[in-house]
Amino acid sequence: MRVAVGLVVASIVAAGSIYSFSPRPVPPMRETRIPVDAMQLMDIRQSKAGTVVAGELGLILVSPDEGKTWKPASVTANRQALITRLAFADDSHGLALGQEGWILRTDDGGQSWTETAFTEKNGEPLMSAARLPNGDWLAVGAFGQVLRSIDDRNTWQPDTLPGLSDWHLNQIASSADGKQWMIVGENGTVLRSTDGARSWEAVEPFYHGSLYGAVHLGGNRWVAYGMRGKVFFSDNAGETWSAAQVPAPVSLYGHTLTASGELLLVGQGGVVLSSKDGGEHFTIERRGGRASLTGILVKRDGEWLMSSDGGLRAFTPKAHEAGTNQPTNKGAA
Repeated sequence: MRVAVGLVVASIVAAGSIYSFSPRPVPPMRETRIPVDAMQLMDIRQSKAGTVVAGELGLILVSPDEGKTWKPASVTANRQALITRLAFADDSHGLALGQEGWILRTDDGGQSWTETAFTEKNGEPLMSAARLPNGDWLAVGAFGQVLRSIDDRNTWQPDTLPGLSDWHLNQIASSADGKQWMIVGENGTVLRSTDGARSWEAVEPFYHGSLYGAVHLGGNRWVAYGMRGKVFFSDNAGETWSAAQVPAPVSLYGHTLTASGELLLVGQGGVVLSSKDGGEHFTIERRGGRASLTGILVKRDGEWLMSSDGGLRAFTPKAHEAGTNQPTNKGAA
């Protein structure tokens, strides 16, 4: 009897060994997913390569299908520094700006990036950049920092503009024809140019909080926006400004213009504000959540894609017609 039991046990062990060492198909590995919906994203732009986002740890991601799939861009030197802004002069040529004076350039719409500046010690953040009508590039940032490139973004030198102090400069923007320019920043700083950025003048202070962005709406109409829901509009190319009516006292960090001329502003608390009268009056189109929205694009089907400090967000407005709300790409912003 014990012999029979021993033979049964031996056969079970042998069968187990054969199963353990026999060839079996390898189960497919789980596809690696880029957590774009959980990353700190500081900006979102559209280029010939597709949708481009950037933010934490120097990451730049590109989507060829309006946010359905993403792949990392090629970056020559990843400094692990936060990228604060993307700036494109057209569908191909642009810059990524970051902390520590980090500057990357692209000539293929954002698929590949080459480092052209980085400050190893005591570098300050850069916040915005644009290509000027004369071909130079201008970058602005913290503590009144201004850099100029006269060789198509390959090298950068400190520059000065009249009326500047050590206040942070948050954005440089232009009209579509490149004649009117605006630089906005901390403590209500506004510099303007009406001669293609050849000369600049400081605007008489009209607000003492931070302005984070500005956008040209055609003619001499400009809108500037910033802290605590403060939005201002100008009908004389930025010489004087009036306060807009805004229903939400939240800081505003980014904007886009739709093809129909509607201005969308995004900011704290997931808020999206809309104006259809040139920035004089705003209504709330979206709110909710703790994420601060930093940028916005309108897809071909009318859906909004938004960068935020908590990742990529998508939103379908209540009323839109597919194909009629395409974002414009007028001027530097």
